[in-house]
Amino acid sequence: MPLAGPIFGPVSEQKSKKILIVDDEPDVADLVSYHLKAKGYLVETANNPNVSLGIARSFLPDLVVLDIMMPDLNGIQICRILRADPKLKHVPIIFLTAKTEEADRIAGFETGCDDYICKPFSTKELILRIQSIFRRSTEVDSGEIKRLQVNRIVLDTERHEVTVHGRPIELTATEFKLLRLLMERRGRVQTREHLLINVWNYETEIETRTVDTHIRRLREKLGSEADWIETIRGVGYRMAERKAEACST
Repeated sequence: MPLAGPIFGPVSEQKSKKILIVDDEPDVADLVSYHLKAKGYLVETANNPNVSLGIARSFLPDLVVLDIMMPDLNGIQICRILRADPKLKHVPIIFLTAKTEEADRIAGFETGCDDYICKPFSTKELILRIQSIFRRSTEVDSGEIKRLQVNRIVLDTERHEVTVHGRPIELTATEFKLLRLLMERRGRVQTREHLLINVWNYETEIETRTVDTHIRRLREKLGSEADWIETIRGVGYRMAERKAEACST
């Protein structure tokens, strides 16, 4: 499998960030581990998917790099289990997999992953994606606005919590930032490309379907308040200034 060579450079200050790599190919896991450790991250690896959950619960990683095609317990199943675990449900997950079809990517995002990278991959790109996710988390934590509200949707940046009708809903780190951006720019149309740059920090062309998939998941979680996120056909999305009234016939 062709992979990028070593990445040299100064060690990152992110020494406290912990990353778990789950991949049944030891060569891949060791290569990724080597480069992440060189950047100052604390790394654990699991080549056996059956023991990966136990490692995750004891290691409590800040991010998981997860293969999909593994024996006995695949990455999709592991992702679902992590998303259901109270201590791990907010941990960002990057799928690193040989499954390259669009349907596979959509299934990955619908399961709750934050990013999706296809094999063969560039270790440099993987590290940039990881840094991007950590940067998004830092931006959310350091934002000046502490509380945003649209009708019965309340987003608290200090607590990293979203409630709908007073009940908390569970969002991934990416869903949280996507909702926050729409609420902060309420009434203004956000193109898919603009969202990719500002939520995913991608400055190169990538699947805009990624945005659509996350918007669909976000609407499902918002339930009766979902209609506040409007689709601007052919352009993007907008958080409505006021909810459209149903037309009587």
